[in-house]
Amino acid sequence: MASAAKSLIQTLRRYIKKPWEITGPVTSPEYRSAIPKATEYRVFCPATASAKAIVPTSLPETVYDIKYFSRDQRRNRPPIKRTVLKKADVEKMMKEKTFELSDFPRPYLTAKVEEDDNAIGGGYQK
Repeated sequence: MASAAKSLIQTLRRYIKKPWEITGPVTSPEYRSAIPKATEYRVFCPATASAKAIVPTSLPETVYDIKYFSRDQRRNRPPIKRTVLKKADVEKMMKEKTFELSDFPRPYLTAKVEEDDNAIGGGYQK
């Protein structure tokens, strides 16, 4: 009796579908659900290694060094030199004149520009 009920339910499942399986991407025969089944999810524990790692041994001179910090050129820079100025040094530097005002260009215009108010079309040619 139980097997007959199971077979009846299985035949009904073939013909009666859920509403979202009638149309849309689920109806395609190539559709596969993104949610894994309980038997597919985590077949083995992540903490257990499936195979032991094989580390090749060779001469240390011929092995490529994968460490980043040993090849980083920013760490090979010479140290930054800083000079601490005392008050006497600053006063001495202020007294020294290393440039003249005539060495720099004059920042202001020396000539006045007059605009033509009678320009045709605001200055643009037609």
